[in-house]
Amino acid sequence: MTRLISRISGLNIKYLLSLPLACGIFGSAIIASNPVIAQQLALRDSITEDAPNLHNALLLAQSDSLLSLEGGKKLMNEASQAIDNQDYDGAAKKLQNARQVFNQLSNFYLELYDSFSGIENRIADQQRQKALATGQMRDEATYQLALVHRAQNQPELSVPLLIQVIRSQNPRSELGKKSYQQLLEIGFVEEALSEPNSSR
Repeated sequence: MTRLISRISGLNIKYLLSLPLACGIFGSAIIASNPVIAQQLALRDSITEDAPNLHNALLLAQSDSLLSLEGGKKLMNEASQAIDNQDYDGAAKKLQNARQVFNQLSNFYLELYDSFSGIENRIADQQRQKALATGQMRDEATYQLALVHRAQNQPELSVPLLIQVIRSQNPRSELGKKSYQQLLEIGFVEEALSEPNSSR
């Protein structure tokens, strides 16, 4: 892939794509006598065939892209390493960026779900599952960011983040319960969360 990109960068792509597919007898003779032109035409054909795959590979390789799931996961890993090193400022920045990546992805998948719902249910269901998965990653990043703010002695920054997680998640979900427990420890709420079937 790297060799292909380096070869492309040295050529006039607009010129290559504008070359006719059929050159006739005269054009064929020119091509046969000019190996450079023949090589350019062959490269044009390979670029045309591989264009979708090349585009996707370049897009997904951008770790800082708002469309890169791998980029979001990388930011989460880097944030964990920063936390282990007690670099809370660095961890906060990584987690904020990860939240942005996952939130943007989740929103895009939801838009696709809305667009295909009732029209192509198979595609709609796939996008819904992706929206849920990336939304879960966003909430996990949000919860971790709240913990980092607590470690920075900034609980006032933790509260809105924890409430966002509870609103996004079911309050009885694991992440929802953990977020409420943090609010309890901070002192923002006073009532502990009761067990589902416990009597009061």
